Amino acid sequence: MSIADKPKTERTFLGHPIGLLWLSASEFWERFCYYGMQALLTLYLFKYLLQPGHIEQVWGFETYRQGVDWLIQEIPWLFHKTPMAYASYTSQLYAGLVFVTPLIGGPLADRVLGRTLTVTFGSILMVVGTFLLAANHTFLIGIACLLCGVGCFKGNIAAQVGDLYTIDDPRRADGFQIYFMGIQIAVIFSPLICSYLGERVDWHLGFIAAGIGMVIGLIVYLIGRPTFPKERLKAKVAEKREKLTGRDLGAFVLLVVLLPVLAFGAVGNQQIFNAYLVWSGNNYQMTYGSFTVPSGWMMSFDAGFSAVSMIGVIAFWRWYGKHRKEPDEITKIAIGVLISMCAPLALAGASAVVATTHHPVSLGWAVAFHVINDIGFANVFPVGLALYSRAAPKGLGGTMLAIYYLHLFIANTLIVGPVGGLLGSMPDTQFWLLHVALMFGAAMVLLVARLLFGHLLAPKYAENAS
Repeated sequence: MSIADKPKTERTFLGHPIGLLWLSASEFWERFCYYGMQALLTLYLFKYLLQPGHIEQVWGFETYRQGVDWLIQEIPWLFHKTPMAYASYTSQLYAGLVFVTPLIGGPLADRVLGRTLTVTFGSILMVVGTFLLAANHTFLIGIACLLCGVGCFKGNIAAQVGDLYTIDDPRRADGFQIYFMGIQIAVIFSPLICSYLGERVDWHLGFIAAGIGMVIGLIVYLIGRPTFPKERLKAKVAEKREKLTGRDLGAFVLLVVLLPVLAFGAVGNQQIFNAYLVWSGNNYQMTYGSFTVPSGWMMSFDAGFSAVSMIGVIAFWRWYGKHRKEPDEITKIAIGVLISMCAPLALAGASAVVATTHHPVSLGWAVAFHVINDIGFANVFPVGLALYSRAAPKGLGGTMLAIYYLHLFIANTLIVGPVGGLLGSMPDTQFWLLHVALMFGAAMVLLVARLLFGHLLAPKYAENAS
């Protein structure tokens, strides 16, 4: 029985099961840790760790560098052995792999440990891994611990959010948007603290602050355990799995095929955590009096607009649903990609101004970029979580959401990292227009898929409505 099936007198959070509060709070602190580190990683590699005198201290880094060189040689369009290319690819290789390791963590929870125990174990690994980043020698060991920890944590805690609702509960998408809004709030505060400590005091202090955030997240998760959906481990309870219908199988195949499309649609947003941080320091007016804004604060800048945009989008669809039928999830995603596609177009314009005037542009251009991107993205990622959660075969929720996260692995590893490495090797205007073209193509494919196969992904509660 899900929490949504319990008596109406049970405590709720904004009209949702109370477990949503604890899961969202725990995810908030995990994202504080993740984005605090992500705000530092590319800059840290580019400005510090890849520099002579530091890189030699990292245990196993030469072997890792040889592996990256092999990949660059095997894939011609990655053949850019510049410091920016190494920093971009290393950062985004990590950012991509965190969406692959849930493929192990999902089945581990579904079949062996259960979601709560798996999430707890993952949280402990993330605490250890983040603190290991605070020393040059253990950088790669820390990254490995973080990858394993995120694999246990990410898909399973999102699946627990999905388990709060019955399969036909229309609050599901709204619940995921509330859950995702907590993530956006984390991104506001995390870079403000971690980037300032890292860029202005000491790089390693930034990572320590991120680790403390993960410790708090683990504590919150353990406190909230009584409110989570009850679990039945497959090793203890024999449960007959429902057979997939033809429609279920068709929807599953379609969602897998759409993963690369979603990856291209996310390229503009994901670049915010990579090359955009380097670009912003060179193209925005960042010095005011004696104070220079840390580049990582651009992530907080983005998250502030994102949180407001998320609230506005939730309110808009609630209002829209009272007057006419809401678009289905894949249509919302296509609309979101088309909107967010205009964000890198603004950066192309800013780059053209800088190239002409030879002076940095005001942060007004940043406002335009982040507002457009965040309004669009509020209709993409959380709605995608709702779609893939609902489409999951019974008993495989963690695995299905792990599959959904693969689109971010594809985006970061095969698109954002390599493309980010092109910064500085081509005109900045062309660099951002490349992002516009990739996202426009993704939006067109999504709209065509909606026209041809949208019936496979139509919400079941809409079908049963009178």
